[in-house]
Amino acid sequence: MALDKPQYKYLDKIDSPDDLKKLSIDELYILCDEIRDMLIRIVSKNGGHLSPNLGTVELTVALHYVYDFPKDSVVWDVGHQAYTHKILTGRRDKMKTIRKKGGISGFPKRSESKFDAFNVGHSSTSISAAYGIARAKALKGDNSRTVAVIGDGALTGGLAYEGLNNAGRSPRNFTIVLNDNKMSISKNVGSMAKYLTHIRIRPGYIKTKKVVEKILLHTPVIGNPIRKLMLRSKSSLRTSVYRNTIFEDLGFVYYGPVDGHDLRKLIHAFNASKNVNQGVLIHVMTTKGKGYSYAENDPKSYHGVGSFDIDTGEPLSSRKGYSARFGEILCSMADKDEKLCAITAAMKSGTGLGGFSRKFKERFFDVGIAEEHAVTFAAGMASQGLIPVFAVYSSFLQRSYDQLIHDAAAQKLHIVLGIDRAGIVGDDGETHQGVFDVAMLNPIPGATVYSPCYFDELKADLDRAVYHDDGIAAVRYPRGGEPFRPEGFKPGALYTTFGSGKSAVLVTYGRLFAYAAQACELLKEKGIDITVLKLERIRPIPPDAVETAASFKKVYFFEEGMESGGVGEAFFVALRDQGFVGSFELSGIKDKFVVQASVEQSLADLGLDCTGMVNKLTWN
Repeated sequence: MALDKPQYKYLDKIDSPDDLKKLSIDELYILCDEIRDMLIRIVSKNGGHLSPNLGTVELTVALHYVYDFPKDSVVWDVGHQAYTHKILTGRRDKMKTIRKKGGISGFPKRSESKFDAFNVGHSSTSISAAYGIARAKALKGDNSRTVAVIGDGALTGGLAYEGLNNAGRSPRNFTIVLNDNKMSISKNVGSMAKYLTHIRIRPGYIKTKKVVEKILLHTPVIGNPIRKLMLRSKSSLRTSVYRNTIFEDLGFVYYGPVDGHDLRKLIHAFNASKNVNQGVLIHVMTTKGKGYSYAENDPKSYHGVGSFDIDTGEPLSSRKGYSARFGEILCSMADKDEKLCAITAAMKSGTGLGGFSRKFKERFFDVGIAEEHAVTFAAGMASQGLIPVFAVYSSFLQRSYDQLIHDAAAQKLHIVLGIDRAGIVGDDGETHQGVFDVAMLNPIPGATVYSPCYFDELKADLDRAVYHDDGIAAVRYPRGGEPFRPEGFKPGALYTTFGSGKSAVLVTYGRLFAYAAQACELLKEKGIDITVLKLERIRPIPPDAVETAASFKKVYFFEEGMESGGVGEAFFVALRDQGFVGSFELSGIKDKFVVQASVEQSLADLGLDCTGMVNKLTWN
């Protein structure tokens, strides 16, 4: 499969869903093949979400074939399923820019297209958002339809059930499409996954209902009354014949399971839903990674990928990252301590816990896409003397804030957070940047937070968090591998100084230390001698570190996180309390979201890279 731009017979002519509607079903199948070819080419070059998008090609084509978007509205759950949606809605030629600086987003975005009804980046939001849209339309007298596409494991998230419960027995024009691919990122877990499997093995469900109704309707005198009685009844008779699903018990008309790669069946189901006078749930079965053998055989590895070789499926970069190292360290600790447990929220592979899950099956818990539950679950374990370690992406930890405060901190329960993807993450953009966790954790009484720069520091900090701290103890680390390490650098205990300057000190933490060390060397070449103070523990800030910084005339603080509520603000308050009378300058992320770009581009734009530090200290 060459990387040069191919000529597509049908795809090159699709500039909007109206063009799609002109094709025959047979032509639509060819179009689906062309879309898959484009997806594989684009993602192999730019990186992105491959498996989930390959699995929803026919589903997306059928939706746009039947519904009238954007007059009708579609909300995508786990927006990484929406690449085909972008291709079909006027963004085909912009796909080569996806996830790049200045390009289109890897997720639905209202500011990007009128076809994107709601911004999405995190899971389990579609039903709530779509139901809100549907109710607002009804209040305005708008009879257009609203569709929520949920799946890729999002039904393991609690918010989905809150939405289902509220939307049950909703008026017409509201449809939920459940994309059941047996996966979230890692394999689906829990009772709902088992329940969907139970439904999947009953392919005659809808057929049985129709046959029974047809027989009753043609039974003289008593047939129709019995049918109506059964439709109204909550008795065991109704259950034994119709075998209701949980979705019908919640008030939805249920269709399915439907083959998610059979366009005719999909189109039939979507058309049928338009003629029902209440909410509809269509259960669609798809294959994650469909059409690319490497992704079909290993969908979790190809869920979110960097650039790769199409012919071999091999990644073009294989540098070991913090996630993998974290998993190795945790395994080593668990070998020696039977009280140590690991928890993940459907991110076993992403957080480096694959090895732990195999080696310590009884002490590994994948709770599904349920970060709130994960924290409270961990607190429950801690109350019984175990040591739970919850590995979670920084941006997903945001969902569990109440649980951190109410269920863990307020009870002084010792839980450990492995905060992955802390800081700038790059191409996934605003919804995935790990820049809020420090400001989230700073106000929580008793919380301890570490921010290592190197693997040996990660090991030392994890040991401190597990065995030397009480309450919430967090270790936050960035995406990717180790950065530049200055020659002779040796990590200290809770803070370290580097350089020999007497008048100015540059204070930072985490990955930014690597840039600060380089800036120190460049400034020395310009005749500017500074000291770098590297914080290892960022909450509480070590008093000795503050005292050291207070001895300088100028303090420059650089932070890969939000300025408001961040470490820099806390450091300044501590300096003031020490009687510091010199100058203090804080460089971090001001009141804005960080848009998609590479990590290096983002840090440069924010003035947080080596060049930004040199410029700041040169002109002051």
